Amino acid sequence: MTSPSKRLAILATALTLGTGLAACGAEEPESSGGKTTITFWDDNGGPARTPVWQHIIAEFQKANPSIEVKYVGIPIAQAQQKYDTAIAGGGLPDVGGVSTAMLSSLVAQKALEPVDARISGGALNGKLNEQVVSTVKGTVPDGKTYLVPMSTNMGVFWYRTDWFKEAGLKTPTTWNDFFTATEKLTDTAKNRYGFTIRGGAGSIAQMLEVVYGQSGITEIFDASGKATVNDPRNVAALTKLAGLYKKVTPEADISNDYTKMVAQFDGGNIAIMQHNLGSYQDHVKTIGAGNVAAMPVPKSDGGVQAILSNPVSGIGVFASGEKKDAAYKFAEFAASKEMNSYWSEQTGVLPANTDVNDEPWIAGLQHIAAAVKVLNDPATKIVQMPYHLPEFNAITKTDMEPEFQKVLQGALSPKDFLDAFAAKLTEAQASYKQRNGG
Repeated sequence: MTSPSKRLAILATALTLGTGLAACGAEEPESSGGKTTITFWDDNGGPARTPVWQHIIAEFQKANPSIEVKYVGIPIAQAQQKYDTAIAGGGLPDVGGVSTAMLSSLVAQKALEPVDARISGGALNGKLNEQVVSTVKGTVPDGKTYLVPMSTNMGVFWYRTDWFKEAGLKTPTTWNDFFTATEKLTDTAKNRYGFTIRGGAGSIAQMLEVVYGQSGITEIFDASGKATVNDPRNVAALTKLAGLYKKVTPEADISNDYTKMVAQFDGGNIAIMQHNLGSYQDHVKTIGAGNVAAMPVPKSDGGVQAILSNPVSGIGVFASGEKKDAAYKFAEFAASKEMNSYWSEQTGVLPANTDVNDEPWIAGLQHIAAAVKVLNDPATKIVQMPYHLPEFNAITKTDMEPEFQKVLQGALSPKDFLDAFAAKLTEAQASYKQRNGG
């Protein structure tokens, strides 16, 4: 078996050759002292992520002794503002952590360099998950790749395996099985409920995940730019979801945000909770790893596995930098199999590099293994959330969250709610296309 040091040496050689092929022109001249220094901004700096990046940087510098990486950690809540300030006043880094949530803004300000040619001509060619890359490209008007993908997330249903076992139920693979399980696992006398609906802050994305998962519709907008959220199949799906409220869910769900949902689920009152892979540690601490598992969003009745796109995290090469070859070399190294595997295992996310899929640690984590299988299935359809729309956040949070609560209470019909939602999205999409020459 090849030793870790030998594997790293082989990897470094491959990356050096790959980057040489991808470089646009000659490598930048080395700075005085024989080293090129690049600055890297971590957009999620803190005790959880900083040590992970410090390890990756140390390994990169071992493999590339002529390049020094200066690390700057930025708290995630300040990252967008920090980038915007640097764009306006100068002082951007050579390379930095970027997510698709901020990509549209950075690209509009011409801050990032597209990396399509570098990826296709280098060591990452054919190694990045196509669904993840499509999500990155779908966030910007020109469809180019403005970050090297590192990881993504996925919406799942966390469920109590011990409750399912007691009730003689198998893990649901269809929506009919799912709805049946929520009924059978509800026992109000014991303060047990089959499901919890997120009715408060953050409710709309989770609602859309259930709706599109049931309908099997795979696009938020049709070819003409009209929103599909009020398609009759989606109306039927929302009617089923809203029908669960107070029947198999607690009444308090009307104002539930993430924290309250977790408190109910981890407190032993809920059989199934909808969230993403990021809440794994919360559940394990209170319920125990043997009593909780994750199930992917079930397929539609037509057999379509439709899942909502999740933000992609990656590394961007900044257009103002004078050391783009060295900056990209670092990004490429971080996204390589060995480093992407380390990153994903340490942070509990889905790796973008498909070579990581057969790593032993993935098989040892049920929730990651289940999600990776779905993400890498060519038949899976990613419903691209319209994060490219500047109005999207305001539409979902300010306009539609209070209206969704009315749907749960029975004061607003699912059809009227989705009609209003579709009208707002269609208008925003038309404005976006007009601004971008579409």
